[in-house]
Formats: sequence, C-alpha cells, structure tokens
Amino acid sequence: MSSVFDEKHTTRRAAALGAVGLLALAGCATPDAEAAGHTSPPEDEAVEELTVEVIEAFDHDGTSFTQGLELAEHPEFGTVLYESAGLYGSSDVRIADPGTGDVLLSQDLPATQFAEGLTLTEDDLWQITWKEGVAHRRDPVSLDVKETVEYEGEGWGICYDGERLVMSDGSATLTFRDPVTFEETGSVEVTLDDVPVFQINELECVDGQVWANLWLTDRIVRIDPATGEVGAVVDAAGLLTPEEAAGADVLNGIAAAEEEGEFYITGKEWPKLFLVRFVP
Repeated sequence: MSSVFDEKHTTRRAAALGAVGLLALAGCATPDAEAAGHTSPPEDEAVEELTVEVIEAFDHDGTSFTQGLELAEHPEFGTVLYESAGLYGSSDVRIADPGTGDVLLSQDLPATQFAEGLTLTEDDLWQITWKEGVAHRRDPVSLDVKETVEYEGEGWGICYDGERLVMSDGSATLTFRDPVTFEETGSVEVTLDDVPVFQINELECVDGQVWANLWLTDRIVRIDPATGEVGAVVDAAGLLTPEEAAGADVLNGIAAAEEEGEFYITGKEWPKLFLVRFVP
C-alpha cells in the first residue's frame, strides 16, 4: 500500500465542459457549495469508464468536513483511518476506527486555519491548509506537530508515492514536493484528451498512479503523474440514500484499503464510509 487522513455557503455552477466532458470550473475553492457538477463519459476509448461496486458500508462521523483520508497501522489502535477535517473554527486531524467511525484520537488546528488534505510518509504525517500557506509535519502516533513549514498558494489534497509528495491546489496542476523539507521539486498539468482537468481535490497515490476527487462532482479520476494524463474516470454517484444525502456535502476522501484494488471513500459531512472497488 502507498501512503498510509465555514465560510458562507455559496452556489457555483459548472462554467464549461471540455471536449471530453470533464468538469472545468473557474474560481477559487469555496469550501461549502450547494451546486454539484456532473460530467459526461469520456469520448477517448483509451480512457476507462468505471463505476463503484460497494463491498461494505460503515458509520462515519457526519460532522466531519472530510478533506483527507489515509489507512494505516497504528501501534496502539491497530488498523485505522487518519482523517483531516476542515472548516474554520472546527478543523482537526483525527484517528478513527474504520469499522465503527469512532474517533480514537484527535488534535484541533488553530481557529484561523482551514485543514485540507493529509498523507503519511515513512516517518511523518503531513497535513496541509487551504489558504493559510502552512503545512504541519506531525508525529503519526501522537498527532503532535513536529514542524510547521510555509508554501505558496492554496492547499487542497496531498498524497505520498513512496518517493515524493504529490499536492493539488484546485487547479489543473499537481505539484511534487520533497517529503522531508516540503520544498517544491516539479509539477505536471492534468489533462484528459488534451483538455485541462480543474478542481482536483483529495488525492491518493497507489501503484504509481494518483486517484483524485474532482470537487463539486461525483467523479474520481486516475492520473498518470509522469504525463498528467487521465487514464480512468469513476462515476461514484448515488452512494447515499436521499435521506442521507439531504444532510451531506460533496464526495471527498479516498484511501487505499488493505486488499489490492479496494478503496475507502466518503464525503464531507457524510454519515457513511464505503469500502468499494472501481469496476467497468
């Protein structure tokens, strides 16, 4: 397995669809939104069209504005999910039981910081922030902050591919960073059929590929970080019942599970966590 966790409501509509139909939204990453964008299937036959096969559903903290999700082994708690929860005044980092949703350990962020994605390296837990330009390097056992570093621009999602950190900022660009210093080492533009793919949010690095939520959509894409090309589009719509969806925000949060080809996925303020496979 690879890496081992308001402001006012505003309404933004999808501004344009590319030739392949992937959502391309302009503007900044407003954390809460009532609008949801949907994409049409890719026209390029080389791009896999996938859907979600649910293996099992679990309870999840419906108050968590989920920004980052990672599965790992903890020396005290066993197999856990590390989760980063956003919103100003209620952002935290937490360790949760994937089977029950119970929060086993957590630490709050300052009220002036909006937590975004997180990921684990061999020694550290990195957690980024939205507009504050700071990343916290934490102890993965205690969650204590070991160091805080600064970076330019916004922070949305982050994952670790075993050698480098991969980070999104809501644009069509993925930025690569040193896993120890957090310094930028390169970047790549994400495209589908040569059309830039915007609103790239939560990330998960698996087997040399990057799986990414697209904000305000029910879509997850698989990206080749060497070229930036999208090789698969997952339609993850319809996971929640109408009653559950009424109190929930958008799909966000993806973590590679213990079995190859399986993932945990959830959303912001979702009452459920799903163990799934992505299938044709």
